[in-house]
Amino acid sequence: QTGTTQRSQIDDVIEEIEKTAKQGDRILVTTLTKKMAEDLTDYLDEKKMKAKYIHSDVKTVERLEILSDFRSGKFDCLVGVNLLREGLDLPEVSLVAILDADKEGFLRSDTSILQTIGRAARNVRGRVILYADKITGSMKRAIEETERRRQKQQAYNKKHGITPQTIKKAIKDIRGVLGLSVNSKDVKEILKLELSAETHDLETVLKQKEKEMKEAAGNLEFELAAVLRDEMGEINKELKKRQQKNRVKQKGGPKSATLRKKKPRHGKAKG
Repeated sequence: QTGTTQRSQIDDVIEEIEKTAKQGDRILVTTLTKKMAEDLTDYLDEKKMKAKYIHSDVKTVERLEILSDFRSGKFDCLVGVNLLREGLDLPEVSLVAILDADKEGFLRSDTSILQTIGRAARNVRGRVILYADKITGSMKRAIEETERRRQKQQAYNKKHGITPQTIKKAIKDIRGVLGLSVNSKDVKEILKLELSAETHDLETVLKQKEKEMKEAAGNLEFELAAVLRDEMGEINKELKKRQQKNRVKQKGGPKSATLRKKKPRHGKAKG
C-alpha cells in the first residue's frame, strides 16, 4: 500500500497507528533522519498517542528498556531511522510505515525497503505502508520481490497444510531482539560494572565484549558486532585513563630518575 504527499502522510500514519493500536498490536515507523524521528514522536505525544523513538544516539541500556516496554505494551509506536541497524525482531508488530519511501538513497534502496518490509513478517496481520508521491525503481523492485516471496510461501503453506500464525516470543527474552547471545551478561549489569569497576574488572568486561563481538560477527550479526566494537573502544579509553592515573600515583622522585644512562661506545662509563 502506498500513501501520497508530504502533508498527508503524517495525518494518514496517525490514523493507521490508532487503528493498529486498537487491535493490541505495535507499530514501527521509519523516518529519514534522527530529527524527523524525534519531531514525529513529539507530535504523536501531543496527540496523546503512546510513542517513543530509537536511533544511534540512544544508549544500549536505554534501547533495551525501550524495546522491552514496546513489546510489553507500555507504548504502541516505535519511531526509528535505520530499523535494520537495530536488528529488530518483534512479533507484536503488525504495521510498518515507511515515510518518504520515494527519497532515493541508502535508507530507501530496494534492499533496505525489502528488509524493512520484513519487520512485519513475524505477525499474521502484518502489513506495510510506503508513503510516496511516486513509485521509484527501488520501491517497485522491493514490492515485486515481496509479492514473489509471498506467493512462494502461500504455495508452500497450501502444499503442506500450514496455517500462518504470529510467532510467539517471550518478552523476557529481550536480548534476542537485539541479537545478543543467550550466554551474554545482561547489558545493564555490564555497563554498571564498567562504571564502578577497578582496572582488573574493566579488563574482564573488555574480554567479555570481545568474545561477544566475535560471536556476533560469526553469526553474521554485523550490526551488533559494530555496537560491541564501539563499546570496547569506550572501555579501552576508560582503562587507559585509570592506568595513567595509577602511574601518576605510583610515580616518585625526580624525572631524571626514570631516564636510562646511555651506554658508552668504547670502554667504561665515566663517573
